[in-house]
Order: sequence, then structure tokens, then C-alpha cells
Amino acid sequence: MAADDARLEGACAGPPLKVLTLRHPGGATPILIGPGALAAAAERLGPWLAGRTAFVVTTPRVLALHGERLAWVGERAARRVTLEVPEGEAAKTPAEAGALWRAMLDAGGRRDSRVIAFGGGSAGDLAGFAAGCFLRGVEVVQAPTTLLAQVDASIGGKTGVDLPAGKNAVGLFHHPAAVVADTAVLATLPRRELAAGLVEVVKMALVLDPELFARVEAGLDALLAADPEALAPVVAAAAAAKAAVVERDPAETSGERRVLNLGHTLGHALEAALGYRGLRHGEAVAYGLLFALRIARVRGLDPAVAARVRALLARLDLPALPADAAGLGPDALLGFVRRDKKAGEGGVAWVLPAALGRFEITREIGEDEVRRELTAFLADPWG
Repeated sequence: MAADDARLEGACAGPPLKVLTLRHPGGATPILIGPGALAAAAERLGPWLAGRTAFVVTTPRVLALHGERLAWVGERAARRVTLEVPEGEAAKTPAEAGALWRAMLDAGGRRDSRVIAFGGGSAGDLAGFAAGCFLRGVEVVQAPTTLLAQVDASIGGKTGVDLPAGKNAVGLFHHPAAVVADTAVLATLPRRELAAGLVEVVKMALVLDPELFARVEAGLDALLAADPEALAPVVAAAAAAKAAVVERDPAETSGERRVLNLGHTLGHALEAALGYRGLRHGEAVAYGLLFALRIARVRGLDPAVAARVRALLARLDLPALPADAAGLGPDALLGFVRRDKKAGEGGVAWVLPAALGRFEITREIGEDEVRRELTAFLADPWG
């Protein structure tokens, strides 16, 4: 890996790339992070593409903005086939997965064909799921183009699609052959998209990396302005924090990986209740974090820590929860929480911050308490 790192650094203009390695039972996934990562990946991925059909799964918007950054795929592969999918969560349906499988078969896809997921978290989840199932599994590279996808969705092998009753209700673990997080592409993201991605950074920093939390607090304005020098080390630190957890619990069997679900239990319920419209994923997770803070304070979380997290989230200018949405009542949300993909026979596992850099996972929160807290939360999410 050291020789590869040196070669990659020499291939990039500007700051050298950060190269992480995520080890898992299926092997190891290199994670390339920094401006110019996509160009540098051409050399690394050349042998992986040689003689094979490469299916590039992307969206019309990403293709228009950044398609030229993958021009080398057609030069390195025997053949490139571009497959466009819808923008956002609309891509993550069984119907879209079926459409990809049919298109790949019609184009002559084989067991040694390649898939490159080029887009945000939704496109990456769909492409990874489609690759993991197609002909019982073909290799995929994740090339995320949103902040949320670079720090979270592309790392760890989780793939899936949604059902009306629950987010990511159907999926599998399918670790990518590589992750290429080119932070230069983040400059085209609107501020709201950057803010949504930063929620995932805050989530991980809160319970895994207090130094990163402080860095986001101090540099938030530059991060929201898509300053590449500010973004690259934050993306690298967040990715490293997640990769370390995934290495210790790659298939979420020991329970430690559940920490990454902080804010997601209610966040996923909110998304499903709203029909996956109105809130970006990161925004829903932000409200899930606010709810987790409320429950954690009852269990001894320092109020000063809770206030610090709320203040940071407030600076992200989250959209308000729609007051007139029929599905946002406590009982309706509880129904979605019960169907959360991480719920077990023993009930729902809630991830709660215990302090900066510490967390707890508990199933000892009864539905009566959750309903009571949800009622208060919906009346005043920031209380």
C-alpha cells in the first residue's frame, strides 16, 4: 500500500491524497480522499477495468457536472456503458434495481464485469445493491460526489433499496473494491446539500472523535462555503472514524457498528413518514440527533454537551419539520420505528451520546417513554 500511496501522491496536483485502507472479511478496500482523487484513480483502477465491461451508474445531473472526470473509464475498460438513474431517494426502489439488472443483462454483462457508482448516497446504495445481486455479485467501485456519501454512505459495504414501510428495508453487505472521494467535486454542491452532509460528520465526531467535532465547530463557515482545503481533512477524519468502526464490526454482528446509527432510528422514521420527500437524509438525521439528545439528557448527558450539539446543528439552518404532515404524529412515527431494519426481537436499540467521545446503546427505553418524548419533541424539536 505504501508504494501505491506514493504513486498516487505524485499523480495529483496540490495537496497529496489521503489513502485509507478498510479491512474486512472479503479483503481490503482502499479509500482515496482529496482533490484530484478521480484523476489519480485512473492508474490504480486501470488493471481492474482492463478487458472488462464497465457499467457507470450515475444521474443526469452528476453526468452533466462531472462526467468528464470519468473519461478515462472508457479508455481503460474494454467497453463503457453508462446507466442513468433518478436523482435522490427516488433511485432507491426495487423497480430501479430491476431496471439496472435488465439493462446490464441486455448489454452483455458478465460475472467479471465492473460497476462504478458515480453520484450521491442514493445512487451509490442502488448501484452497490444491484452489483451485489447481479449474477450473484460483481465488483463495484464507489465514486461518491456528495459530502454525505463521501463521509458515510460509500464506506462500509452497506447497500440497499427502500420500501414504503421502511428505508433500506432490502439490502446486503457488498464492500466496494475501492472508494474514490474526490473533494473537488463538492464545490458544485448547494449549501443545503453540504449542510446535510455535515450532519453525518457531526454524528460521528460527537461520539467517536471530539477533535473533529471541535474542528467542525471552528471551521463551519469554510466548510459550508465548500473550501477544498477545509473539506479534505474533515472528509478524511470522518471517513477514518467510520472505517475504524466498520473494521471492528464489519457485518454489524458484535453490535459496535450500531453507533453509526446515532440519529438514524428516528431519522429513518421521519423519512418514511414523509414518503422520502421534503427532507434530505442528513436533515432527517439531524432531527434524529436532536431527539437522541433529549432522551440522553434524562440519562445523565451533560446539558452543556447537549447545548453545544444543538448550537452546531442550528448553524446548519435545517428546514422546519412540516407541521401539517399527517404521518408525523407520535403513533405513526412509532410504527415506523418498530419496523426499523436494526430492530430486533428484543426491541429497538437506541444509540445515545453519553459524553463527547462516548456513547451507549440501550434497548431499555419503553414505548410509553418514546411516545411521551416524541409528543414533546414534535411540539418543540429544539427544546
